[in-house]
Amino acid sequence: MNRIDQLFKTKQQRVLNVYFTAGYPQLSDTLSIMECLEQSGADLIEVGIPFSDPVADGPTIQESNGVALENGMTLKLLLEQLKEMRRTVSVPVVLMGYINPVVQYGIEAFCEKCAEIGVDGLILPDLPMFEYLDTYKPAFDRHGIYNIFLITPQTSEVRIREIDENSNGFIYMVSSASTTGAKASISADQSDYFARVKGMNLNNPTLIGFGISNAETFDKACANANGAIIGSAFIKAISQEGEMNENIEQFISSIKN
Repeated sequence: MNRIDQLFKTKQQRVLNVYFTAGYPQLSDTLSIMECLEQSGADLIEVGIPFSDPVADGPTIQESNGVALENGMTLKLLLEQLKEMRRTVSVPVVLMGYINPVVQYGIEAFCEKCAEIGVDGLILPDLPMFEYLDTYKPAFDRHGIYNIFLITPQTSEVRIREIDENSNGFIYMVSSASTTGAKASISADQSDYFARVKGMNLNNPTLIGFGISNAETFDKACANANGAIIGSAFIKAISQEGEMNENIEQFISSIKN
């Protein structure tokens, strides 16, 4: 069974997925951050593949992408860094990135490598569903890699149900039409959107991302979904001065407790 399915089989509420950019702050930090995230209580880890034009991301994640690329991070190096991760990391791991580097690597080869090292799923925001279904899905299925789709407040009910029908693992609920970025509160319109999707009784679990930054926004997201995804706020936490593991532990504790 895919680790994402195992997670949601045992935990249906308050699932915390934490995103960070591979190779940030330092090139060699990737695996140690993952290990500390698991030890601190993250339920799922989303590792960002640095890209030169991360159009879905706000300034904090864009800046971390730029630093990681300057540090020398590449997709090939990331996969090399993760090759032994299952010795120390047991929670589900999802890679988030853009389709161009993956196509350049080779979809079949990439899915095979992901399965080999223990990656459970991919989030590729600029991969259209029709292209995935027509061209890439067989490779994903052969290697047991889940493709995670995103929905937004503008996604129609018909489209959401189509995505639900063709999804595995979970559905990524983008909280607003803006780019990623930490926000202090959830608006009334966002709450209405969360409740609308919750009322659709989808087959797949849902995690809410974009703008989840603290205990308040995490709690509100979890009231209408199986959990939430935190990225920009976590990247700010690991950018602070001080010992990184302590910063990670304090940040996760501040969200969950």
